[in-house]
Amino acid sequence: MKLYYSPGACSLSPHIVLAESGLPFDLDKVDFSTMKSERGADFSKVNPKGYVPVIELDDGEVLTEGAAIVQYLADLVPKKKLAPVAGTMNRYRLQEWLNFIATELHKGYSPLFNPNLPDDLRAKSIERLGNRMGVVARHLEGRSYLMGDNFTVADAYLFTILRWSPRVKLDLSRWPVLSAYQQRIAKRPAVQHALEDEGLIETAVH
Repeated sequence: MKLYYSPGACSLSPHIVLAESGLPFDLDKVDFSTMKSERGADFSKVNPKGYVPVIELDDGEVLTEGAAIVQYLADLVPKKKLAPVAGTMNRYRLQEWLNFIATELHKGYSPLFNPNLPDDLRAKSIERLGNRMGVVARHLEGRSYLMGDNFTVADAYLFTILRWSPRVKLDLSRWPVLSAYQQRIAKRPAVQHALEDEGLIETAVH
């Protein structure tokens, strides 16, 4: 199995899940300026959508979209309990969180990476994103992880997104529960391994 990734991008989420899973995998870093991977693949052909993450299975099958990838990986190692059993209400709750993170948080950060975003739109984007973060913070009160006491793939995704906050000047200090959550996840050995693999270890713990 191979993961196409870009350091610190949303592909960090399946990278963490792979590290947690214990499954064998290879990494292939993508250079978006050339659309070539470190191992020489034409990434525009690997994923015509033009972005990471992508996993390529041993049989050549390619799977895209982070929320789908992490659930696929979790189902390969059910004993790790990285996702609740398919068909249960808890699995739908996990999907609820994955969709919220993808559409309301991940996409909320996206415009903030644009250096030409007008100040008024930036302020509105930060406010909207802050409101969404408040929802997450309230949910995490009294919980170690999004689904309770067990780390799941949703935590890998949320942790990945939260790491972008300093770059877009979103101050998380108003939500101590989020800072504690981020530090708790960063200390997991598998998370440390993934951060080290991507050259991000110096910012692993805030």
